[in-house]
Amino acid sequence: MKLEDINKTAVIGSGAMGNQIAELFSRLMGYEVNIIDVSDELVRNGIKAIDYRMEKFFVAKGKMTPEQKSTIMRRIKGYSTLKEAVNGVDFVIEAIPEVMGPKKEMFNKLDQLLPDALLTSNTSTLNITEMVSGTKRPDRTVGMHFFNPVAMMKLVEVVKGAHTSNETVEVVVALARKLGKEPVVCRDTSNGFLANRAYEALRTEAVRMVWEKVASPEDVDKALKFGYNLPAGPLELGDQLGSWGRRYEMEPDRIKELGEAGRLHPLIKTMVRAGYPGGSGKKGIYDFWKEVMFKW
Repeated sequence: MKLEDINKTAVIGSGAMGNQIAELFSRLMGYEVNIIDVSDELVRNGIKAIDYRMEKFFVAKGKMTPEQKSTIMRRIKGYSTLKEAVNGVDFVIEAIPEVMGPKKEMFNKLDQLLPDALLTSNTSTLNITEMVSGTKRPDRTVGMHFFNPVAMMKLVEVVKGAHTSNETVEVVVALARKLGKEPVVCRDTSNGFLANRAYEALRTEAVRMVWEKVASPEDVDKALKFGYNLPAGPLELGDQLGSWGRRYEMEPDRIKELGEAGRLHPLIKTMVRAGYPGGSGKKGIYDFWKEVMFKW
């Protein structure tokens, strides 16, 4: 397959990453995009999020006419039935929750429904080789890891599984460049790939400093933001994105993959168990510090 062979795409998962990727495919590439999720409500919410961003950041700012927005939105269709959604699709990106079991199951289904399509995953850490081990064409499967917010972040990690062909990598690299991104290619033997593997060390040390009561989460974040010119500190970002809760859920897979190195820091486990997982409307490490740490 070549880049010019892609006309119709599918995004599996209508959440924050899935709907942003779908928007990019329709807005910048002109692709027909089918968004799939487990319920009609989730699909509607995903498409509403796209419509809201188009109106707020493009139409309202004079960067796009209402007619142009309507054209982009018409190319995006929602489904809650996988077989119907992927009919005639050339390219798929999977963006469901970061759990290996459901991802493997999804790729097995896609392999049967789409024997000729190129399949990709937006996974941020999980091993591509294992994820697609049940398919008959691991050579045409690859990681395509976007970063949040998708429209603003320039990086896309193109992640090779053990059997991913060079041709598949070339197509995905070309697509990333057409989207205005800077692609980097790495092997899936690196847990966390490139950016997250390096960032993990930074975040781990930040958590350790809070655990040791070296400083407050706020001051740890300030030191890193202003010392290294980061847009946000790793602790406040973890609170915003709900990283603590997600990492708690992923720990069994990480231990399976990495052994003892995959175990979470005790502070993260304690926070989540105490009801501080982070995420929208939920408390995280900043609140845990104020409300719990100095009561111990």
